[in-house]
Amino acid sequence: MGTGQRVVMLADCQSFYASVEKAAHPEFRDRPVVVAGDPAHRSGIVLAACPIAKSFGVTTAERLGEALAKCPELVVLKPRMEEYIRVSLQITDILQSYTDLVEPYSIDEQFLDVTGSARLFGDPASIARHIQARIREETGVRTRIGIAENKALAKMACDNYAKKNECGVYMLRKDKLDESLWQLPVHNMFMIGARMTQHLHRMGIHTIGDLARTPLEKLKERFGREFGKNSDIHAEVLWRIANGHDDSPVSPNTFEERPKSIGHQMTLPRDYMSMGEIRVALLELSELVCQRCRAKGVMGRVVSVGCQGADFDRPSGFYRQMKMEVASSVTDDIFRTACVLFERHWDRLPVRKVAVALGELTPDREYQLTLIADREKQLALERAADRIKQKYGNAAIMRASSATPAGQAKSRSQKIGGHSK
Repeated sequence: MGTGQRVVMLADCQSFYASVEKAAHPEFRDRPVVVAGDPAHRSGIVLAACPIAKSFGVTTAERLGEALAKCPELVVLKPRMEEYIRVSLQITDILQSYTDLVEPYSIDEQFLDVTGSARLFGDPASIARHIQARIREETGVRTRIGIAENKALAKMACDNYAKKNECGVYMLRKDKLDESLWQLPVHNMFMIGARMTQHLHRMGIHTIGDLARTPLEKLKERFGREFGKNSDIHAEVLWRIANGHDDSPVSPNTFEERPKSIGHQMTLPRDYMSMGEIRVALLELSELVCQRCRAKGVMGRVVSVGCQGADFDRPSGFYRQMKMEVASSVTDDIFRTACVLFERHWDRLPVRKVAVALGELTPDREYQLTLIADREKQLALERAADRIKQKYGNAAIMRASSATPAGQAKSRSQKIGGHSK
């Protein structure tokens, strides 16, 4: 890479959950392993498959039954999210020994800017190989590393090249994109999914090079015809990525910024048919949302509620929001509003998934005085409950409704991100 250019890497852990499990279970080293949820609770999908399992045609996100049909000797392990988070943080610590500019992108992907590390650790390829060796030695996980002068190119270097070559390292040069990246189908580009691919094909854009070579003003004009008004920014973002432009820094504090909203959703263990059962789910979700708000020192004024029906062939459901008179992080306030929204918009069809979110967040130090005299007492009580839950777990204190058949609080307390701890 040229003198004075940034050197950015994207380190991706191969089949992360499955790799962690194989490291913990050496007896499965040469066997096909998948990490999958529990079919009895509608989470029976493959979350991660090791390379051996993938050689049988097993893919991530397919149903466990389909995976077992392809490979009857499949070793199926339940997810252990706490362990995966621990290993992910361990890998972050390893990366931070090379640079203080490390930005987690997901649980198994992290950006790092090693521009200032060359004097200590050598050229970019040497740094990448050293990182790979340390992570493999200390965690048992194999990593693939894309190298470029910015985050977008590093991501595409990893996804399109490092994941597919023998050494797992690839350097993508911006001055030679016409010989490499531009030759690839447009769906291989970062931030382009299946639906956008169809739109671009209708515009006559089939490769990343086609997109990059299209004059920006002409691309904006095409996007305007395809998507309508206010599509200029989207067109320019994709055009810049295709041409290798990305000025965004590698920021260690990405996830420390105040969120615009805080929400939770719940896939129900069975179809809920009555408002009584749904109220239990709404109360538990409201409690989780408010607990997270208080932990972040915020409160919100806009309550959003959504649901998804049980019939995928005939989709049903809604997503609506309502503004409260004053901002709050008190569970009962959010729950009452959520119930009003749900009863107003629910079509009485069976419900499979429910969501609650709180938006228009403000610091909880700045709140409007109300005529509700018990507000301070309610907040103090809920904060005391938060401290108990933080110390002993979310199941330490539960509402009586959570002990009914419709309650999921105890089951959820044993999971992280919807999966077993």
